[in-house]
Amino acid sequence: MLAVAFHHDTDEQGPMSMSTTTAARLLFVDDDAMNRDLISRRLLRHGYRVELAVDGADALAKVDQQLFDLILLDIMMPGLSGIDVLKKLRETRSRAELPVIMATAKDTSEDIVEALAAGANDYVTKPLDMAVAVARIEGQLALKRAHDTNVVLSMQLEMHNRFIKKTFGRYLSDEIVASLLDQPEGLALGGEKRLVTILMSDLRGFTSVAERLPPEQVVRCINHYLEAMTDVILAHRGTIDEFIGDAILAIFGAPIQRPDDARRAVACALAMQRAMNAVNERNQKDGLPEVEMGIAINTGEVVVGNIGSTKRTKYGVVGSAVNVASRIESHTVGGQVLIADATLQAAGNGVATDGRFELKAKGIPAPIAVHSVVALGALRLERAQTPMIAITPLPVRFTLLSGKDLRGDEHPGEIVSLSKQEADLRCEVALEPLMNLRLRFLAPDGSELATEIYAKVLPTRGEGGVVLRFTSLPAEAGKLVERQLIQS
Repeated sequence: MLAVAFHHDTDEQGPMSMSTTTAARLLFVDDDAMNRDLISRRLLRHGYRVELAVDGADALAKVDQQLFDLILLDIMMPGLSGIDVLKKLRETRSRAELPVIMATAKDTSEDIVEALAAGANDYVTKPLDMAVAVARIEGQLALKRAHDTNVVLSMQLEMHNRFIKKTFGRYLSDEIVASLLDQPEGLALGGEKRLVTILMSDLRGFTSVAERLPPEQVVRCINHYLEAMTDVILAHRGTIDEFIGDAILAIFGAPIQRPDDARRAVACALAMQRAMNAVNERNQKDGLPEVEMGIAINTGEVVVGNIGSTKRTKYGVVGSAVNVASRIESHTVGGQVLIADATLQAAGNGVATDGRFELKAKGIPAPIAVHSVVALGALRLERAQTPMIAITPLPVRFTLLSGKDLRGDEHPGEIVSLSKQEADLRCEVALEPLMNLRLRFLAPDGSELATEIYAKVLPTRGEGGVVLRFTSLPAEAGKLVERQLIQS
């Protein structure tokens, strides 16, 4: 398509002539040689570039080979008539793309209606009144220029939107970007109350692992994890609200709310845990440590929308339901999915759990009832736990944790069975499920063998008392555990 610029001057050849920087290119089709010569010369004097065709077949061949801005087409021709040519043209080119003005010696209404019905933009009668012909040509070219401009603008807008989606899609979900493009007023600050399901995940014990790795390896390990989890969350139509280090906050129910938000969130969590196998396989190939993830899900009413200032805004959620999800997530162990009562109810049938228990969370007065999910329909957690082995009792001293702070005095105990992930602790202190502990392994004489071991109390009971799941096991402590297992 050619962009055409016109300005008009009067001359001796007619009321208006045309001087152009890029003149419109016309195809004049007529089987009469005298008409072709006469009309083409007059069109040239009006500033058009003119190509001639001697019949319908010649016209179609030239249209296939060249670009034209308008066709002036005679109706009465041997072989292919003007109407036949017009019908063939309209199979591939619309009225807006290629205007066609029919030139006819017939001026009956039937002939005119037939031409317009076949796709003609306009018509002129023979012999041509050049002033009328030029006026009608100019009218159609003006419409074509408008169409071409719209096409260019649409292409530019589409390219611009693709750039925005590609660029900002790395920071926002596709649904948020699409919503902003479709409704720019969505950038305004403000929000609405909405029932959503919040998913929060975090790598267990990664802080201590990161302290022992070079920065580039820490970033590579996190990126392996985030890349895999992002694919899973987006596949389940979740909105990734935020990455905070190795933690993920995802929303199900905003900006688009669906009736199965809670169920998809649970399915997503199980799929995320299953995807950790691939993450660790990739880590192993790159010489990076294996990592574990805990996930919590809560359903509740929040305020969702654009939060921030006129200079920096983020799409997010605010409300106690977010805080509850965060508190539940802090109690998870690697490979676990804990969901709140509200999520279990909203997720519907088919959610299998291995127990209900209550946890006490800082800042939340009432205990939170949670469930450890093991399956949703055919989708199940893959638990490749190494069975614990009985060992010669290993003395330990442990301290309870409140958040990240130590709480109270150290307490004595002993480990009576052990695996690489878990330990069976016998002690005199009553320990509730999901409590966090810091342990020190001791030698028989009371000297310290390993320090800075963190663990969480599991709901299951062991032969010795309570089962602990290690959440952070430094290399020194890991080697000690391996020696204990080898000796047993």
